[in-house]
Amino acid sequence: METLEAILTRRSVRRFLPRPVSEETVKQLLEAAMAAPSAGNQQPWEFVVVRDRRVLDEIPKIHPYAQMVKESPLVIVVCGNLGREKYEGFWVQDCSAAVQNLLLAAHALGLGAVWVGLHPRAERADPIRKLLKLPEKVVPLALLPIGHPAERPPRADRFDPARVHEERFAG
Repeated sequence: METLEAILTRRSVRRFLPRPVSEETVKQLLEAAMAAPSAGNQQPWEFVVVRDRRVLDEIPKIHPYAQMVKESPLVIVVCGNLGREKYEGFWVQDCSAAVQNLLLAAHALGLGAVWVGLHPRAERADPIRKLLKLPEKVVPLALLPIGHPAERPPRADRFDPARVHEERFAG
């Protein structure tokens, strides 16, 4: 799949087929995530790969917008390791770039995925931190349910020329 095609056709998928995602595919997804840019090349990310159905079934109980995890065979939780910060606060941008790379890689590999936010909402992040036994300096940013899609949302044209400003904000 060409890069622009992947960017323009990637959509959030919330329904999955009951098929596992291979170890090799998970490795490809994580390689893509770790190829993301980061401030000062700090690469503050950590990834928790969750396949255990018992753990997966706990997630929708503690996150109101994670009901699709009931169908997904896999969740990757993207976290920022504050102990790796060279530039305070940039871990959010760095890990968000990793999330976007992972979402695009999943799409390019024929998988579906959706970004479910955790940070900065303590009522979402803290129970996930506890469930996954994350250390104090590791902050869960997002969880990504991933699997073989049971739906194919159509491309959405979101380009809005009214949001483009030349030279100065004209708004």
